[in-house]
Amino acid sequence: MDEVVGLIPAAGSASRLGALPCSKEIFPVGEVAGAQGEIRPKAVGEYLLEAMAGAGIQTAYIVLRDGKWDIPAYLGHGAWLGLDLAYLIAGLPYGTPYTLDQAYPFVSGRRVALGFPDIVFRPWEAFARLLHRQDRTGAEVVLGLFPAERPSKMDMVAIDSHGRVTDIQIKPATTELRFTWIIAVWGPAFTHYMHRYLAAHLERVRAGRFPQGGVAREPFVGDVVRAALDDGLEIQTVSFEQGECIDVGTLEDLAVASRRLRQ
Repeated sequence: MDEVVGLIPAAGSASRLGALPCSKEIFPVGEVAGAQGEIRPKAVGEYLLEAMAGAGIQTAYIVLRDGKWDIPAYLGHGAWLGLDLAYLIAGLPYGTPYTLDQAYPFVSGRRVALGFPDIVFRPWEAFARLLHRQDRTGAEVVLGLFPAERPSKMDMVAIDSHGRVTDIQIKPATTELRFTWIIAVWGPAFTHYMHRYLAAHLERVRAGRFPQGGVAREPFVGDVVRAALDDGLEIQTVSFEQGECIDVGTLEDLAVASRRLRQ
């Protein structure tokens, strides 16, 4: 297997959560036994890092925004979680794809595993399943699909009988689709595609050129994936029909995560 590096966006402001004592990515939502058998709090982002390490990923880049220094202060070099961590600072405040593209000089030419540090998912071996699917199919991108509890807040994914993506609906008001994507792995071609896509998008933003005279919105990663699909990149999936994902983006979700992960 080619070397796989983790890529983790952590530049958000968590405005929907109000005032927190720390960045949401390291907010404690569970418990774990320490080295001496003592029980210590477990931060939400630890679940993602452990899943990456469990798939054999040895290095991960976490992209922060200026001021979120409590994340590296807590996670440190990452050895205690089983992988080496490096930290980058996001330069453009135009959405998650731009945050990911900050790592372009470091991940260009390598396989990438993407996860969101404010989403806890099961099964823990999901990344290994995605990497195996990519090896078997040769697809440029593989998405990990999970049942969506609130489709209007998610990227809903349509697939054919072979698991290939046929459409992505971005936060649809109504849909018959059941699955959203939560994690992904991709190869160098998609990294380069996203870099070019964002360069063109940034040029339009700075020139004020938007389709049909509309207003620019921050692009989602799903927008880039859908554009790549339209341009002919093969995008495969692994569906975790019995899987579970918990997004801690709101106070209600944070309470749900804390309750489920302590059961």
